[in-house]
Amino acid sequence: MERGVLFSQYSKIAVMNYLGLDPTKLSKTTDKLNQLLSSYHIYYQNLRNFHWNVTGENFFELHAQFEALYNDARLKIDEVAERILTLRHRPISQFSDYLNSSEVQEAGEINDDIEMVKIILDNHRILISQIRDVIKSADDLGDDGTLDMMGTFLEGLEKKSWMLDAFVSRKGVLQN
Repeated sequence: MERGVLFSQYSKIAVMNYLGLDPTKLSKTTDKLNQLLSSYHIYYQNLRNFHWNVTGENFFELHAQFEALYNDARLKIDEVAERILTLRHRPISQFSDYLNSSEVQEAGEINDDIEMVKIILDNHRILISQIRDVIKSADDLGDDGTLDMMGTFLEGLEKKSWMLDAFVSRKGVLQN
């Protein structure tokens, strides 16, 4: 075997030893993390859209809430990408790839503030499901770092969903 090839293979295995994870079994988890990354990007853009375009009697409350949510999403995007890198894989980074692999859909032009909140709740439903998928995969791998990160994400998103659902319920709009 050529020295450069042997060194390259050895160095990848040696680099992963600090995590104590089998580098040959990481793809399932990093693929799920990349899908989550894609969905978070589209969710983030939906929030920006709603923040910029919300009007009506709930303007002040929702304008601030959408900003807080997109600031949080921006941080989560960076954390997910850095976790993928920590696992020695490459995060996808082109918007066209996000659009192709995201389960969250672009919201488009929405004018009703309550409809905006309902769309965000649906985005949360998708993100929560994807986070749970990452948790299952990371658990199978023994990847406690990803488990810890995703557990924190899940807890926060569930709480934000509860609060948005309470807001919509307060406005007399029935949820599905």
